[in-house]
Amino acid sequence: MDLPNAFKLDGQTALITGGGTGIGLGIARCMVAAGANVILVGRRKDTLRQASKDLGEKATYAVQDITALDELPGFVESLQKQQGKIDVLVNNAGNHHKKSFLETEDADLKSIFETHINAAFSLSRHIAHSMVKRESGSIIFIASMASFLAFPYISAYTTAKTAVLGMTRALTAELSPKKIRVNAIAPGWIHTAITEKALSDDPERKQKILSRTPMGTFGEPEDIGNAAVYLASPASRFVTGTIIPIDGGASVGF
Repeated sequence: MDLPNAFKLDGQTALITGGGTGIGLGIARCMVAAGANVILVGRRKDTLRQASKDLGEKATYAVQDITALDELPGFVESLQKQQGKIDVLVNNAGNHHKKSFLETEDADLKSIFETHINAAFSLSRHIAHSMVKRESGSIIFIASMASFLAFPYISAYTTAKTAVLGMTRALTAELSPKKIRVNAIAPGWIHTAITEKALSDDPERKQKILSRTPMGTFGEPEDIGNAAVYLASPASRFVTGTIIPIDGGASVGF
């Protein structure tokens, strides 16, 4: 295999949920740089439009609430008619919830699961149908440090992100024989607006994160994007069922 070309995504189309900001946008930047066409999906039209414009001619966007599960079959069908095949699906969209376990309501847990689990499961299923017909495709889930470690005040989020690992493994067992690779990336603490907001009023928590991260710093969205490019590219043609921490060593740090 020609090594430089092994990491190229020329001719591929990647759909990235939550692609207008943060980690999703970082993934989109890296995939465009690798030659892919990207479709950014989210709920905020102005944000998606600006992100698409910044990314250039290889980017477009589609406004869709992916938690509206009954709309997803029509959405995917319409998107494939407009954009053609979808080679890569990145299930990045997510929401967060910070509250003690005793104060977390059933509705809070439901909201977290609707995005991280129900929507990702459903969207993956609808897009996988065409991947199966082509015997080609890559599905990437975004897990979390909360998939491995225990944190206070995010019990709903931790539960959902742990379920992402199970979903990754389950889909691997069924789809890999059909030539569709399924993997997950578990970001550590990454410089994003959400991270800054979460830690701006909690310096003790921020210091604890840095102290247990062997590299002693936060990552950048493009660090996750580079890993996503690898998992989408021919370079990872024999990689499926993996969960890759991109975390500066936080998952093994003391």
